[in-house]
Amino acid sequence: MEVRVSPTRMQLLRLKKRLGMAERGHKLLKDKRDELMKKFLDLIKKEQALRGHVEAGLAKVLPAFLQARAAMSREALEEAFMAPKVSCGVDVSTATIMNVKVPEFTWRGEEARDVHPYGFCGTSASLDDAVAGLAELLPKLAELAEVEKSIELLADEIEKTRRRVNALEYVLIPNLRSTARYITMKLDEMERGNLTRLMKVKDIVRAKQA
Repeated sequence: MEVRVSPTRMQLLRLKKRLGMAERGHKLLKDKRDELMKKFLDLIKKEQALRGHVEAGLAKVLPAFLQARAAMSREALEEAFMAPKVSCGVDVSTATIMNVKVPEFTWRGEEARDVHPYGFCGTSASLDDAVAGLAELLPKLAELAEVEKSIELLADEIEKTRRRVNALEYVLIPNLRSTARYITMKLDEMERGNLTRLMKVKDIVRAKQA
């Protein structure tokens, strides 16, 4: 679709300058989109490996908890976890990937050989296995949450960048080029018209002098 503007040389110069900026912006955005896709695919691979590790661990932990629950009374199970032995948490900060802010989770847990918050008398061996397995999985769960949130944020940025690239490639740049052709054509017509008038004036002047 042509954008109708005043067909002047000044307008044509402004339009060509704007077209050059749009083309440079289009190239930069395409490079950004491609680099974001590389980072995105790397995170996808990392997420798949982490998820496989976590799901395999949970597949062992959850049945152990179920066995412990079947072997112990509800009161004994609740009493076993009344006084936690090890404290842990997650420190949250931010990092940037191609100017996209992503979360960075740092696992904070006390080093302890024995993470069981209860005595072994009166508890099931399955409960011991479940607690030990879950303690090993918690840092990986935090890392998995970090990676999945980063993937979500990068996916949003890729979609925004893709829309901008398409807007430049299929709307703005073609319109600017079409308008530049329109102005050039009008200027050529005006130049031919002026040349024709000059030739007619020249012929009239010669006729009067003859």
